[in-house]
Amino acid sequence: MTAYSNNPDLTEQTQPGQIDSEDILSGAKAVERGVARLFYRHDILLMPEMSLPNHRRADLMGLDAKGQIILIEIKVARGDLLGDNKWREYLDYCDRFYWALPPELDASPLDQPDFLPERAGVIIADAYDAEIVRPAKTQALSAARRNSETRRIARRAMQRHAILKGWDDSDLNHVHF
Repeated sequence: MTAYSNNPDLTEQTQPGQIDSEDILSGAKAVERGVARLFYRHDILLMPEMSLPNHRRADLMGLDAKGQIILIEIKVARGDLLGDNKWREYLDYCDRFYWALPPELDASPLDQPDFLPERAGVIIADAYDAEIVRPAKTQALSAARRNSETRRIARRAMQRHAILKGWDDSDLNHVHF
């Protein structure tokens, strides 16, 4: 059997990127997948769960073909969206910032001045696709910050690849870039 998932019940007909009926995604994972599929089609490659130097964690962080850094914060509940007071701390680490929400969540709070609608983009996503309903304004990082963040993203990607390949040493798993 050809396995594309950690689920041993998947059949050989399941291809990478397909969802088996037992693997239906919901909540933040569904939004994450929809955003990743949209961005992949636009040559923007993403990494989930990226730690930032300021000890925050980005839900999704990625690079476009021009080397711009994009950060996406996923919210699936109104209380979580309205109670997030740390998101502005992400802006120092990206050229473009997006909120990503499921279709059933009211996005109107993101039009309020506290959510910087002139800067922050909005994406509506489900497990299958996503749509940018408000583009993010580009605010270019300094060359030094872009260099350090790009290297950090690349090193994290290589670290995750090494772990997937079984090349890791369990003593090194605590290292975060």
